[in-house]
Amino acid sequence: MLELINSPDDLRTVSYDDLITLAEEIRQTIIATVIKNGGHLGSNLGIVELTIALHRVFNSPRDILLFDTGHQAYVHKLLTGRTREFSTLRQPGGMSGYPSRTESPHDWIENSHASTALSYAYGMAASLRLMADDRKVIAVVGDGSLTGGIAYEALNNIGHSQERVMIVLNDNGRSYAPTISRLSSGLTSLRLYPNYVKTRERFRQVVKNMPAIGDAAYESIHRVTSALREMAAPHQFFEALGIRYAGPIDSSNLSQLEEALRRASIWQGPILLHVLTMKGKGYAPAENDNIQRLHDVKPNTINEDDALSTASSGISISSTTSSTAPSAASQQALNHRSHIQTYTEAFSNALVELGKLHKEVVAITAAMPGPTGLLPFKDLFPERFFDVGIAEEHALIAAGGMAMVGMRPVVAIYSTFFSRAFDQANLDISLHNLPVILTLDRAGITGDDGPSHNGAYDLALLTAIPGMTILTPSCPEDIEQMLKEAYKLGGPVAIRFPKTPPIEFEKPSTDGLHARLLNHGSQVCIMAVGKVVPYAQEALKLLSQQGISATLWDVQAVFPPDAAMLADAMGHSLVVTVEDGIKYGGAGSYLYQSLMDLFLSANSDRLAANSSMVAVNDLSADGSLSIIDSRSRPPYHLCLGLPREHLKHGKPDQILESAGISAQGISDSIQSAAAKLGLTIADLAKAEL
Repeated sequence: MLELINSPDDLRTVSYDDLITLAEEIRQTIIATVIKNGGHLGSNLGIVELTIALHRVFNSPRDILLFDTGHQAYVHKLLTGRTREFSTLRQPGGMSGYPSRTESPHDWIENSHASTALSYAYGMAASLRLMADDRKVIAVVGDGSLTGGIAYEALNNIGHSQERVMIVLNDNGRSYAPTISRLSSGLTSLRLYPNYVKTRERFRQVVKNMPAIGDAAYESIHRVTSALREMAAPHQFFEALGIRYAGPIDSSNLSQLEEALRRASIWQGPILLHVLTMKGKGYAPAENDNIQRLHDVKPNTINEDDALSTASSGISISSTTSSTAPSAASQQALNHRSHIQTYTEAFSNALVELGKLHKEVVAITAAMPGPTGLLPFKDLFPERFFDVGIAEEHALIAAGGMAMVGMRPVVAIYSTFFSRAFDQANLDISLHNLPVILTLDRAGITGDDGPSHNGAYDLALLTAIPGMTILTPSCPEDIEQMLKEAYKLGGPVAIRFPKTPPIEFEKPSTDGLHARLLNHGSQVCIMAVGKVVPYAQEALKLLSQQGISATLWDVQAVFPPDAAMLADAMGHSLVVTVEDGIKYGGAGSYLYQSLMDLFLSANSDRLAANSSMVAVNDLSADGSLSIIDSRSRPPYHLCLGLPREHLKHGKPDQILESAGISAQGISDSIQSAAAKLGLTIADLAKAEL
């Protein structure tokens, strides 16, 4: 059946019996692909029937379908002509794991940061109204995205303006989940009939106009209907904002779901249709997964045969799905862990130990307790664990408040989501010099999740915040010591680390606040930040083969930069900074500016007395000039980092390599820079400080 669906138009001629087969095939396709490539499993298995109904009722892409969050759009992709490419999901050069405007006209927004679709929907609906365009705007909001603060701002705006936005609340139990009953089902069905609504309003008006008793009778009727609604559905919140509420609707009954969507689409103002779905439906391990291991699945961690056999049972429009427990083989695969500790696991263990030592330590997450490693802390200290939902801004302000009264909050969020909370980190935490520890997971290139999830900007943002200590571990073992040192500092600290597996390399121990000297050479000084240190260490061997002797520092602390490292760098003609963040305004730029400050301070008297000044290009900044002394200049700077562009999804190492962040790339860049500067190998040795 799925092979026959090349566009949503093909769905409308399919019988309900055949839709049962189609739903099963969709689930099997998603499971087979996700267990090989990785991706979001549970949310997509739960939205199969709802997505089928949406595409049968509405005319995409003329009618605008927005998915929030975008990771629940796999079914949408399969129903909009992308079945043949679906096996390339999240692969380099293949299909994105989120909606992608370059893939299909059915994808309006590349929505992967949660809680934004309602804001998009408001803007679109307002524009369509101004253009007298009758197209419909439908925002599918689910998987917890309604817990985000931005969503509430948009709801308020939509309700106030009465723009014609249809909100489909995909309630899979991870968000707002009211009780369903016969009474609520009956009243919901009644409230969606336009004739009922018109008749009710006419009746109320007639009663209100009755002499003497009109107002009292009207108020009595209004109180009775309001009481019934209170018993039937959680309408009060949405309708207080001016948004009509209808639901909940059981998504397993496809014909009733389609009818509810059709009726709701007639409403001339904003309306929210509450749809109950089951996260992971059709695959028992995902249905029963209470800690969301199967929300974002890693490649090859599930047994394919067991997964597909489980998925093929219990799929129907209205029946209850199977609850078969996973096989021993599946469970063993799910529990498998690499012998190499990940950065997140190292942080998780270190936080638990810190929590044991200090009862004032609390942990905060923005709807990501599992992926950020906070579940062990939650299990041991449930009263000291806080999940604020998809609200990074709120999380940091709350952490600041906790710190003000003596607690020591640790906020664990993804690097890519930190940009949402920059203002709070700057003005609510740094301005007050509060002891809040930020741990930014998934820093640098994440790869498979695409441009919206790469943590490319955190270093550029963090270096702009006054007083923010910035720590960059180059291996998981660094994190425990860094967390201890961060606790001792008593001010704002950020520790950023990658999602990608660590690369083991030889290194001495450090306290996490001082740079680590890995090699000392006479010609080039390399300052490497975080996970790229092993690449730089391999580059030393390639440079040595070309007769170039290089110093290598593992930076560890971008702020404050190690004074010994900067002093040593001054003794080289060429300083190279390497990072897995944006190179424009990032760590490399900050470190070199610190180097320039040191140079100007050390040479201020000579520079003031010398009239022969020249301008020389700094290699790290396109066209920018640094004024230096012709007889005693600071080192040239080569800044290696990520380009100023939205990088396509792919394998992290491949993306970094394309940006010149690899052993070969670092070596080639250094040799090329020396050639452009006209420096011979001998010239690379610093002659004069």
